[in-house]
Amino acid sequence: MITKQLLEIQSHLQIAADTFEVVLKSPLAEELRPGQFVHIALKHHMLRRPVSVAGVDLEAGTFTVIFKIFGEGTRVLSTYQAGDQLDVILPCGTYYPIDQLDVKQALIVGGGIGVPPLYYLAKTLKEKGVEITSILGFQTKDQIFYEEKFQAIGDTYIATNDGSYGTQGFVTDIIEKVNPSFDYFFSCGPTPMLKAVSNQLAAHNGYISLEERMGCGVGTCYACVVPLKEDPQKSKKICKDGPVFKANEVILG
Repeated sequence: MITKQLLEIQSHLQIAADTFEVVLKSPLAEELRPGQFVHIALKHHMLRRPVSVAGVDLEAGTFTVIFKIFGEGTRVLSTYQAGDQLDVILPCGTYYPIDQLDVKQALIVGGGIGVPPLYYLAKTLKEKGVEITSILGFQTKDQIFYEEKFQAIGDTYIATNDGSYGTQGFVTDIIEKVNPSFDYFFSCGPTPMLKAVSNQLAAHNGYISLEERMGCGVGTCYACVVPLKEDPQKSKKICKDGPVFKANEVILG
């Protein structure tokens, strides 16, 4: 059940350029699944900000979110400190249905702020004995985060747009070069990246998670709808029916 809570910030750290990691304590932490998000209210801002869950610590009863400064709302969120409280709605959205899948090898493909939910997913899959290959894309070297954490899970490759680190280019360039083995792919990131990855891996089973601005975050305002490929006249709500969808289930861009 979706619940509104006032949660205390346990830690608030900058982990890359304009990128922050926040740990929050909540009795509902154990209910959060890979792919889901929380909806955070900010002072003097009407709309909440959706932020994906990057991890859960069951023993501590905490969960981690990572966000990047994109506008005034996230800039305000970056000024919070440990000990402050946040008004949060959770758990929101759908999650990767990994308990229903027979996965032995998984390909993780993330871009920018789409990387955090994939870390939670990769870690969960690893605990189930799945072999993980991760391909992550960032604009520049100073925007990279969690590389060592992904490396601890499995083979990890980094692409940067400007070539300041790893492979110059895009995640699709690394996929073509490495040609990894996998049963399913899981991807999250900017829409152009998701479209390119879905097209490149169209012959494979996979799931994508969409990034989208949201109004209510619970499916009532219809501000974040996406058309279906099988019938473009029909649509689904990213905040409620998603953000996780089967690859090629919805029309991207």
